[in-house]
Amino acid sequence: MSLFFDIVILILGFVFLCAGLIGCILPAVPGPPLSYLALLSLHFTRFADFSVKFLCIAAIVAVIVTIADYIVPAMGTKKMGGSRAGVMGSIAGVLLGLFFLPWGIIAGPFAGAVAGELLAGRDKNAAMRSGLGSFLGFMFGVVMKLTVCIVFAYYFIKELIIWIFI
Repeated sequence: MSLFFDIVILILGFVFLCAGLIGCILPAVPGPPLSYLALLSLHFTRFADFSVKFLCIAAIVAVIVTIADYIVPAMGTKKMGGSRAGVMGSIAGVLLGLFFLPWGIIAGPFAGAVAGELLAGRDKNAAMRSGLGSFLGFMFGVVMKLTVCIVFAYYFIKELIIWIFI
Protein backbone atom coordinates (compact mmCIF):
# COMPACT_ATOMS: atom_id res chain seq x y z
CA MET A 1 0.00 0.00 0.00
CA SER A 2 1.34 3.43 -0.82
CA LEU A 3 2.15 6.10 1.71
CA PHE A 4 -0.66 8.26 0.29
CA PHE A 5 -3.30 5.65 1.15
CA ASP A 6 -1.74 5.10 4.56
CA ILE A 7 -2.05 8.81 5.29
CA VAL A 8 -5.66 8.88 4.07
CA ILE A 9 -6.50 5.93 6.35
CA LEU A 10 -4.60 7.61 9.21
CA ILE A 11 -6.68 10.79 8.77
CA LEU A 12 -9.83 8.66 8.71
CA GLY A 13 -8.62 7.08 11.96
CA PHE A 14 -8.22 10.52 13.54
CA VAL A 15 -11.76 11.39 12.44
CA PHE A 16 -13.04 8.18 14.06
CA LEU A 17 -11.08 8.97 17.21
CA CYS A 18 -12.52 12.49 17.49
CA ALA A 19 -16.04 11.27 16.72
CA GLY A 20 -15.62 8.59 19.37
CA LEU A 21 -14.68 11.12 22.00
CA ILE A 22 -17.66 13.30 21.03
CA GLY A 23 -19.82 10.19 21.19
CA CYS A 24 -18.99 9.81 24.86
CA ILE A 25 -21.28 12.75 25.55
CA LEU A 26 -23.85 12.49 22.75
CA PRO A 27 -26.00 9.39 23.25
CA ALA A 28 -26.83 9.14 19.55
CA VAL A 29 -23.16 8.73 18.57
CA PRO A 30 -21.57 5.36 19.49
CA GLY A 31 -18.29 6.56 21.03
CA PRO A 32 -16.42 3.33 21.86
CA PRO A 33 -17.18 1.60 18.52
CA LEU A 34 -15.97 4.68 16.62
CA SER A 35 -12.80 4.83 18.70
CA TYR A 36 -12.31 1.12 18.01
CA LEU A 37 -12.61 1.85 14.28
CA ALA A 38 -9.78 4.34 14.75
CA LEU A 39 -7.57 1.56 16.13
CA LEU A 40 -8.63 -0.76 13.33
CA SER A 41 -7.91 1.91 10.71
CA LEU A 42 -4.44 2.49 12.11
CA HIS A 43 -3.81 -1.25 12.16
CA PHE A 44 -4.27 -1.42 8.39
CA THR A 45 -1.52 1.14 7.76
CA ARG A 46 2.24 0.90 8.02
CA PHE A 47 2.08 3.05 11.17
CA ALA A 48 0.95 0.31 13.56
CA ASP A 49 0.58 -3.42 13.92
CA PHE A 50 -1.75 -4.35 16.76
CA SER A 51 -2.00 -8.00 17.72
CA VAL A 52 -5.16 -9.90 16.85
CA LYS A 53 -5.64 -10.59 20.57
CA PHE A 54 -5.49 -6.87 21.37
CA LEU A 55 -7.97 -6.02 18.60
CA CYS A 56 -10.37 -8.75 19.72
CA ILE A 57 -10.26 -7.65 23.36
CA ALA A 58 -10.73 -4.00 22.34
CA ALA A 59 -13.73 -4.96 20.17
CA ILE A 60 -15.32 -6.91 23.02
CA VAL A 61 -14.78 -4.01 25.43
CA ALA A 62 -16.29 -1.54 22.93
CA VAL A 63 -19.39 -3.72 22.47
CA ILE A 64 -19.87 -4.34 26.20
CA VAL A 65 -19.50 -0.66 27.10
CA THR A 66 -21.86 0.39 24.31
CA ILE A 67 -24.54 -2.06 25.45
CA ALA A 68 -24.02 -1.16 29.12
CA ASP A 69 -24.44 2.53 28.31
CA TYR A 70 -28.06 1.91 27.35
CA ILE A 71 -28.73 -0.17 30.45
CA VAL A 72 -26.95 1.83 33.19
CA PRO A 73 -29.31 4.88 33.35
CA ALA A 74 -32.31 2.57 33.67
CA MET A 75 -30.47 0.60 36.35
CA GLY A 76 -29.73 3.85 38.18
CA THR A 77 -33.40 4.79 38.06
CA LYS A 78 -34.43 1.35 39.33
CA LYS A 79 -31.72 1.33 42.02
CA MET A 80 -33.06 4.59 43.43
CA GLY A 81 -36.60 3.20 43.60
CA GLY A 82 -37.87 4.29 40.20
CA SER A 83 -40.77 2.59 38.48
CA ARG A 84 -41.20 1.59 34.85
CA ALA A 85 -42.67 5.06 34.24
CA GLY A 86 -39.48 6.64 35.58
CA VAL A 87 -37.32 4.43 33.37
CA MET A 88 -39.40 5.28 30.29
CA GLY A 89 -39.35 8.97 31.22
CA SER A 90 -35.57 8.81 31.55
CA ILE A 91 -35.25 7.36 28.06
CA ALA A 92 -37.59 10.02 26.67
CA GLY A 93 -35.57 12.69 28.48
CA VAL A 94 -32.34 11.50 26.85
CA LEU A 95 -33.94 11.62 23.39
CA LEU A 96 -35.53 15.05 23.94
CA GLY A 97 -32.30 16.32 25.47
CA LEU A 98 -30.59 15.86 22.12
CA PHE A 99 -32.51 18.88 20.85
CA PHE A 100 -31.22 21.11 23.64
CA LEU A 101 -27.47 20.54 23.53
CA PRO A 102 -25.38 20.58 25.66
CA TRP A 103 -27.51 21.02 28.79
CA GLY A 104 -30.38 18.94 27.48
CA ILE A 105 -28.18 15.87 27.43
CA ILE A 106 -27.28 16.40 31.06
CA ALA A 107 -30.70 17.44 32.39
CA GLY A 108 -32.86 15.30 30.08
CA PRO A 109 -32.53 11.94 31.87
CA PHE A 110 -33.20 13.56 35.23
CA ALA A 111 -36.19 15.61 34.05
CA GLY A 112 -37.63 12.70 32.10
CA ALA A 113 -37.44 10.30 35.05
CA VAL A 114 -39.02 12.86 37.38
CA ALA A 115 -41.79 13.62 34.86
CA GLY A 116 -42.44 9.93 34.30
CA GLU A 117 -42.76 9.27 38.01
CA LEU A 118 -45.02 12.27 38.60
CA LEU A 119 -47.26 11.30 35.67
CA ALA A 120 -47.52 7.81 37.18
CA GLY A 121 -48.82 9.35 40.40
CA ARG A 122 -45.73 8.92 42.58
CA ASP A 123 -44.90 11.55 45.19
CA LYS A 124 -42.37 14.30 44.58
CA ASN A 125 -39.63 12.76 46.77
CA ALA A 126 -39.85 9.40 45.00
CA ALA A 127 -39.79 11.18 41.64
CA MET A 128 -36.70 13.17 42.62
CA ARG A 129 -34.88 10.01 43.80
CA SER A 130 -35.72 8.33 40.51
CA GLY A 131 -34.44 11.35 38.59
CA LEU A 132 -31.24 11.38 40.60
CA GLY A 133 -30.72 7.68 39.88
CA SER A 134 -31.19 8.27 36.17
CA PHE A 135 -28.79 11.20 36.17
CA LEU A 136 -26.14 9.26 38.10
CA GLY A 137 -26.57 6.31 35.74
CA PHE A 138 -26.16 8.59 32.75
CA MET A 139 -23.03 10.18 34.22
CA PHE A 140 -21.58 6.75 35.03
CA GLY A 141 -22.18 5.76 31.40
CA VAL A 142 -20.38 8.87 30.18
CA VAL A 143 -17.39 8.18 32.44
CA MET A 144 -17.34 4.54 31.34
CA LYS A 145 -17.36 5.45 27.63
CA LEU A 146 -14.86 8.26 28.10
CA THR A 147 -12.45 5.93 29.90
CA VAL A 148 -12.58 3.37 27.10
CA CYS A 149 -12.20 6.02 24.38
CA ILE A 150 -9.24 7.64 26.15
CA VAL A 151 -7.54 4.25 26.47
CA PHE A 152 -8.12 3.60 22.75
CA ALA A 153 -6.79 7.10 21.95
CA TYR A 154 -3.72 6.38 24.07
CA TYR A 155 -2.90 3.24 22.07
CA PHE A 156 -3.60 5.02 18.79
CA ILE A 157 -1.24 7.91 19.60
CA LYS A 158 1.36 5.66 21.23
CA GLU A 159 1.66 3.55 18.08
CA LEU A 160 2.06 6.65 15.93
CA ILE A 161 4.76 8.08 18.19
CA ILE A 162 6.62 4.77 18.21
CA TRP A 163 6.49 4.62 14.40
CA ILE A 164 7.67 8.23 14.04
CA PHE A 165 10.64 7.88 16.36
CA ILE A 166 11.77 4.37 15.52
